[in-house]
Amino acid sequence: MRAYERLIQYVQIHTSSREDTEQTPSTERQFDLSHILEAEMKALGFQGVCVDEHAYVYGTVPATPGLENRPCIALIAHLDTIPDEDFPGENVKPQLVREYDGEAIRLGETGRILSPEQFPDLRALKGHTLITTDGTTVLGADDKAGISEILTACEEIMAENLPHGPIAVCFTPDEEIGHGAALLDLERLGADFAFTVDGGDPAEVNYETFNAAAVTVCFHGVNVHPGDAKNKMRNAALLAMEFEALLPAAERPERTEGYEGFFHLISMKGGVEEAELSYIVRDHDAARFEARKKIMCQAAKFLNEQYGENTVELKIREQYRNMAEVLNRHKDIVELADSALRKAGLEPRHVPIRGGTDGSQLSERGLPCPNLGTGGACFHGPYEHISVENMDLMVRVLKNLACA
Repeated sequence: MRAYERLIQYVQIHTSSREDTEQTPSTERQFDLSHILEAEMKALGFQGVCVDEHAYVYGTVPATPGLENRPCIALIAHLDTIPDEDFPGENVKPQLVREYDGEAIRLGETGRILSPEQFPDLRALKGHTLITTDGTTVLGADDKAGISEILTACEEIMAENLPHGPIAVCFTPDEEIGHGAALLDLERLGADFAFTVDGGDPAEVNYETFNAAAVTVCFHGVNVHPGDAKNKMRNAALLAMEFEALLPAAERPERTEGYEGFFHLISMKGGVEEAELSYIVRDHDAARFEARKKIMCQAAKFLNEQYGENTVELKIREQYRNMAEVLNRHKDIVELADSALRKAGLEPRHVPIRGGTDGSQLSERGLPCPNLGTGGACFHGPYEHISVENMDLMVRVLKNLACA
């Protein structure tokens, strides 16, 4: 089975995660895909296949005779798609566009258009077969494309009797909410190093990510009748606006690129009595990351001095660290990826991720883990798409990597 055929099946399984829970997986529906993959891996000939109580899927492809002592490589992808509140991941209806002509693509009946003017990567895909959404949901190639490519590569390695060392495979829940690697059992995985298959461009090798934190800011107001409010009312919604105004306006996601970090206001709610702002804070540089958190603490302190103690409560939750802190000491693993790409006809490019992967937490936990592409683009929205030919290319890259 080709990778894209697997992808079309997997994206129709609803697996979106949720932010508002501490359990893992955050949604029971992620088990639906876990158990499908468990059965498929057993049928393909994987050994030690299991799904644990947190929906992690484990399995291994044993080394060919004589290569048992080679280092064990792990290939990792995630089960979940972004929370439905961000953009729906249920009732996905993938569109197959054969021999793409390079022009705009109509996404179902939504009126949305996937256009090379807006998304220039499409120009390089002329002549490819594309998989798109129908405009109403995400596609789910992030990261079901990674799952599809890993399983297809392993299937072909076994079918073609290619010589290889031990290959460990793991599919994780809740990557999209920053929990994907937290409960991954490294002893059970048994790998010496790993690669996540969770990026975009097939030529990219990522070993730098953001440092990341989630910040919740709660504002406590005083609500009285507006006709008798003078010197009494304290409007929590206006306090929230004042807090946001204290942050540097030029350092928002829509105004930054490359190695530039940001403060990203992702949601706001409330009224006069209570209000809440939710942010994500990102920076590649550890010192600048700490400075960003300090700026937010200072803004809260300033408002509390103006309006009274505990008017503003700020909570910071660390999410992941820049995996370059570890991988700069393991450049030989990055070089393995470079070699696998070159063997597939690609010239590798080292690009910092303006986000994170399971590899961020895994590297911090002691398992060096760069990230590879899937061939997809425009993740996390209705314009998500992927090239069938690029998926096939990534299967070749993974085979080269596992059989190096």
